[in-house]
Amino acid sequence: MKTNERVVAEKLLQIEAIRLNADQPFTWASGWKSPIYCDNRKTLGFPFVRDYIKSELCNVIFSEFPDIDMLAGVATAGIAWGAMAADQLKLPYIYVRPKPKEHGLGNQIEGYYEKGQKVLVIEDLVSTGKSSLQVVDVIRNAGMEVAGMVAIFTYGFPQAAEAFDKAGVPFKALTNYPTLIDLAIERQIISANQQEVLLQWSQDPANWQR
Repeated sequence: MKTNERVVAEKLLQIEAIRLNADQPFTWASGWKSPIYCDNRKTLGFPFVRDYIKSELCNVIFSEFPDIDMLAGVATAGIAWGAMAADQLKLPYIYVRPKPKEHGLGNQIEGYYEKGQKVLVIEDLVSTGKSSLQVVDVIRNAGMEVAGMVAIFTYGFPQAAEAFDKAGVPFKALTNYPTLIDLAIERQIISANQQEVLLQWSQDPANWQR
């Protein structure tokens, strides 16, 4: 079952989980200037949108990764989505911290798992893929197999595709940057001139300036 990329993008724009502003760019934590800001956490506050995205996640998991043993959410934004999908599909669930806890048992992976299990990683957003693939390394180092990763949104950066290929991690996203831009043009959210700026940014986001 193929994900309806346009519908997912439309819902994210509708609730302003994704904002576009080519004239006054946002600044990411990395320091990059960006004409787009994505905050999929906002979807948790809209039950019907949340339910739709959960269903789309489950559709992709069921059709593309039918033989997995469990789901793993990426902390923090992927935790809720992974838990909801795991509940819907009746699969075991773990989540992975950015680094081990500094107290208690010092866990970086939270939840019960066994070596050899086949795990699908759930992420909310993929940009360069660096932080997401660090989670893959943690899971593999714990003795589990990573079947792939599913995210709600991807910017589709070339370096991300290369990183996932190099790591041997199949990747699927519910929607993506090109689909979003096409929809924003169609709905007259952005102009044709702004479209050109937005597409230029996606080709070299690290060096883009406005």
